[in-house]
Amino acid sequence: MITSAFHVDPTIEVRDGRGSVIFWDNHPEFKDKRVVVTGGSGFVGTHYITELLSRGANVVTHTHERPLQIQDDRIEVLENINLEKIDDAMKLIDGADYVIHSAGKIGHPSSIATDFQITLNQIVVITNALEASYKCGVKGFVDINSSTGYTDKKYPVTEDEYWDDEPYISYYGYGWMRRYREKVMEHCSHISDMKIFISRTTAVFGPHDNFDLETCHVIPALIKRCLGGENPFEVWGSPDVVRDFIYVKDVVKGMLLILENGKSMKPYNLGSGEKLTIGQVVNTIVDFCEVSPEVVWDSSKPTTIPFKLSDIDRITKLGFKTDYTFKQGIKETMEWYLNEL
Repeated sequence: MITSAFHVDPTIEVRDGRGSVIFWDNHPEFKDKRVVVTGGSGFVGTHYITELLSRGANVVTHTHERPLQIQDDRIEVLENINLEKIDDAMKLIDGADYVIHSAGKIGHPSSIATDFQITLNQIVVITNALEASYKCGVKGFVDINSSTGYTDKKYPVTEDEYWDDEPYISYYGYGWMRRYREKVMEHCSHISDMKIFISRTTAVFGPHDNFDLETCHVIPALIKRCLGGENPFEVWGSPDVVRDFIYVKDVVKGMLLILENGKSMKPYNLGSGEKLTIGQVVNTIVDFCEVSPEVVWDSSKPTTIPFKLSDIDRITKLGFKTDYTFKQGIKETMEWYLNEL
């Protein structure tokens, strides 16, 4: 049985030289601060809220097309906020010390290259969030960007190689949108004193992810189909495709570390640093299923970049390391999914 990593309470007990107990807040950056989480009803936003509450932040978020996935009286919720409207963005962000941006439409990997509405929404939403943050005097803005903006010419890629070539063809338009986000943030940093912190995150998975087979990513799809009893269990592409998967709780920890200790407008690759083949991913998920199906690989079906890894040396030097192995993350995700059925 795999034991999950424990979350360390942000308040650490310390004794002085005379043995008297004092308390040292390990995350003073957030305690009693008003922190707005955009996209708080979404996958990563849900985990941001949970972690920020544990660090003593006054969390503000919003609903738009769906309700929050967690209920806590400490959360201030603004209903029906559409960040495609600048007035709504201003209403949400007014009075904030920090903005953690995780809002925007998502889609299936096979559709993001051609779904213009996803690209347009992502651009409009982050532009409005930045403008509102600038006008409202926000101290710090955090954006979880994506590694899909990188080229496929060299792996593992460092942050300085982001602009060396064009994005991989399967992600071409989406990759340019991700690059455009950073240019908008760069412009905002030039006209204001607001600190802006950016990650380029690898493939994220975990509880509260989207499990709709029409729009979800690879790990939720594999989990749902495997636990649904598919046999034979068909997987598209090659088992030798390589990715870096990172558990969502480690992503949140890394992003908040960047805000606390990172440099404004200095992007940080955020991943586990663990090279995994899709074959290993499938085997791990199948091992946790009660009935082991026959796995059949269909190499005639489309796949994307055969090898995709990010160099995480820059964020490692900030002190980042993951709390969860891939197997621990998969186990927790599958347990959560079963509890939601």
